[in-house]
Amino acid sequence: MNILLIAIDTLRADHMGCYGYQRCTTPHLDRLAAGGVILEECFAPHIPTHPSFTSLFTGKDVMTHQVVAQGGKVELKPKHRTLPQVLRKRGYFTAAVDHMGRWFKRGFDRYEGYHWERPESGGWRKAEAATDQALQVLAHCAQRRKPWLCFLHYWDPHTPYMPPAPFDRMFYAADPRDPRHAGMDRVWTDEAFRYYFAEWMPGVTDIEFPKSQYDGAIAYCDAALAPVFALLEQRGLRHDTLVVITADHGEELDEHGMWFDHHGLYDTNLHIPLIMVHPERLPAGKRLRGMVRNFDLAPTILELAGHGDAAAENAMEGTSLVPALEGTGPAKVCDAIYLTECAWMRKRGVRTARHKLIRARETDYYGNPDVELYDLKADPGEQRNLAEEQPAVVRRLSRRLDEWLQRRLAETGLPDPIETQRITMRQIGDINRPIPRRA
Repeated sequence: MNILLIAIDTLRADHMGCYGYQRCTTPHLDRLAAGGVILEECFAPHIPTHPSFTSLFTGKDVMTHQVVAQGGKVELKPKHRTLPQVLRKRGYFTAAVDHMGRWFKRGFDRYEGYHWERPESGGWRKAEAATDQALQVLAHCAQRRKPWLCFLHYWDPHTPYMPPAPFDRMFYAADPRDPRHAGMDRVWTDEAFRYYFAEWMPGVTDIEFPKSQYDGAIAYCDAALAPVFALLEQRGLRHDTLVVITADHGEELDEHGMWFDHHGLYDTNLHIPLIMVHPERLPAGKRLRGMVRNFDLAPTILELAGHGDAAAENAMEGTSLVPALEGTGPAKVCDAIYLTECAWMRKRGVRTARHKLIRARETDYYGNPDVELYDLKADPGEQRNLAEEQPAVVRRLSRRLDEWLQRRLAETGLPDPIETQRITMRQIGDINRPIPRRA
């Protein structure tokens, strides 16, 4: 079995057609998903990119692999072997089109970066640059006489949201700088981010404009993926290639008073797509509910590829989803997901099917309370903080979170990475300088 693992950076599941979004952002991905399995409740417990992808590739949580910050100094220890390392040892040819470097390069026989240039007018053609490189790498994989793993990492719809025409006005036709709009007024008061936003949407007054550009960037990436899917058909690879679509995290689009970035342990950032397609192994048109985590993916891929024993051999902590995918077991692999972030803010949380508890480890940068509690059934948008109204629920979930933390500290024998590592994306007292493009 060949494996094509596609990660679309910063892609919210709820902005895809196959997850119920009304805008036509993902027609090609929707068509692909119709031929496979959609996991409706997949979450990235550890955000942003570096901790999330480290969990995805190792099948382990942040307490084990210790990569909790974005761009931090902590390196993944060699003993934590990644999915490409495991598969290469099992006879796979491994290739990637990616830009992260560092330990994410481990285990790949061929690792290709890609570059894009912004034209003097028009948007950035990031996804096309990734696809150009991907087609070359996939053609090389197809020539191999052994099964292959190919990882493709697309940079859209990460900020800046600057899709090229016609996607730049696909969902917005008005004047984004109309002075009658006031939606962006709050955004321009954010000292840390307004300089960065001014680089790619100067003078914008309508907050619906960047939201629409985010969707345009998704549609652009979706269109750029079409040649990749066509190549699988043309090369006769479709019948024995497992195609996986996922993301590292989502994005905040003004839901919680923070804008166009991926900090905050809300489902806007944690709920990611997970689509798995294999014409001969997996059913078509299947949807599964029940919470799963992105570090369940590595053991799932290994089992589907016939190397399920490698998950235990490499001490992966995720749970294989194969029984659920094949209809022989429940979709839910856990009844609670434990959450961390340590990029712009240091926070920890726990999510159950009913509730989410978020606890800050320092004063919240946006002035939010130290403790937040949400009833996800009654308030899926996490708009009403019930921490003061339901102290008993706060105590119960806090006890559960503390017990998990103490158990994991005892099991790993390692420190709590949130407490020992610095916040990398923000230096307190130095927030007034322009912000470089962030991962």
